[in-house]
Amino acid sequence: MPRSGLRVRVSFAALLKRNIHSIIFMNLYLRYFDNEVLVHSVDEALDFLSSIPDIQLTPELEDDIRNYASNDVFYPKRYKVRPRVYFIVIKTEAATMMDFKQKKALRPAVDGMARKDSPAIMHLNEEREGWYEGELDFKRVVLIPTSGKHEYRDTHFVAQCKAVSGWDCYNRIVEYLKDRVDNRSQFPSAKGKNFKFRYLGMWK
Repeated sequence: MPRSGLRVRVSFAALLKRNIHSIIFMNLYLRYFDNEVLVHSVDEALDFLSSIPDIQLTPELEDDIRNYASNDVFYPKRYKVRPRVYFIVIKTEAATMMDFKQKKALRPAVDGMARKDSPAIMHLNEEREGWYEGELDFKRVVLIPTSGKHEYRDTHFVAQCKAVSGWDCYNRIVEYLKDRVDNRSQFPSAKGKNFKFRYLGMWK
């Protein structure tokens, strides 16, 4: 006999995933040169990006931004537009652009769901726009002219750059070096002892 009604079964995992998404999602700050916005949803963020002629909003880029917004990663993320040109996305609790500019945008602790970072890592992720000085010790691959062979050479590099956090400073330095040294060179983790940074002050 046919059933009189239709039952739809939804898995507990699906419900949990949906609930987690709603818990950890925060507002998003986006900047591309002088274009900036603070939005309350991924769709608003994608609308902003699609309004900028330089940015090609592909399905892959859209999926990556949605994944970044919904997961429990809190560090700023940069997306390449063309060589050495990026736009940046930052998760924030700030409700308005003014709140964000006044640094009321610290990452939350989500009922034990967020990873417990060490003080050094939290400092690395702290959002503070301005000039930074970063120091990086890495293993650079160099050519030995007399033998024609290559070897690793310990190299100390110091640079000043505009960034929004220590993590952003690290990424900018590494990407700069990758364009200029042998691609077999080895770079340390931003979380280790071979990268240091300091905040120099707000840019003008």
